Amino acid sequence: MRSSNPVFSRRGFSRGEGYAGFGGQPQAQGAPQAGGNPYAGTNPYAGTNPYAGTTNPYDTTYQAPPAAAVQTGRMTMDDVVMRTAMTLGTVVLGALVAWFVLPVSEKSYGLAIGASLVALVLGLIQSFKREASPALILGYAVFEGVFLGVWSKILNFMWPGIPLQAVLGTMAVFVGMLVAYRTRLIRVTARYTRIGMAIAIGFVILMFVNLIAALIGGGDGLGLRSGALGIVVGVIGIALGAFFLSLDFKQIEDGIQYGAPRQESWLAAFGLTLSLVWIYLEMLRLIAILRGDD
Repeated sequence: MRSSNPVFSRRGFSRGEGYAGFGGQPQAQGAPQAGGNPYAGTNPYAGTNPYAGTTNPYDTTYQAPPAAAVQTGRMTMDDVVMRTAMTLGTVVLGALVAWFVLPVSEKSYGLAIGASLVALVLGLIQSFKREASPALILGYAVFEGVFLGVWSKILNFMWPGIPLQAVLGTMAVFVGMLVAYRTRLIRVTARYTRIGMAIAIGFVILMFVNLIAALIGGGDGLGLRSGALGIVVGVIGIALGAFFLSLDFKQIEDGIQYGAPRQESWLAAFGLTLSLVWIYLEMLRLIAILRGDD
């Protein structure tokens, strides 16, 4: 269920035709899988799964006896953490430059839109590429950071302190989802993924319709970003961001277990950054509504 959309794409690590069995035992797609793999037979990533194939593609690539991931050039959790820190650090740096250096005022909407469009283009290009491009990912992070910095400062003029509240809320969601995933309170199964993606696609379509209505008729369009309805929509948006995080955690876990190349840790960092940016923006909107109906 890979999408070229940088928000919904769950960034498969490479492409293939089947799905390798869980726990390093490759199996044909649809066959019973060891370890209770939730994707058995109904894999949502069928046809684009990074670990697809009747045999693990990384086993034949390395042709070596068991060895540490560092020795074989495979992705490790340290790689993911380091690349994610670099990507998120670049976003934060871009936001700080926009906040403290650029001449941002209450009406700097053009600057915010321009930076967001560049970030969108770079994100789309990376989503279409077969391999991770650190330059594209970091370039996206720079412009996304500028957009977030400008937009956050604009909202801060109206509701002082709102960016800090949104940051704390985003961190809380991330930690909560990480704990829920690690303790298996949330299990990323095929059914879970299908339902979540259906809701996410419907949400984006509805937001797009609301945007068109706002551009044509002015105001808040269909009224989905204000009042009680806006609060409900904001909560759903944050919940979807948490859902995206759970998919990212699953892909990272699978990538490490199946021996994905170290370069693919950039895709993991890209996915986590997209999800966190989504949550932060939805958190900003929700807090803005709660603090003063816009």
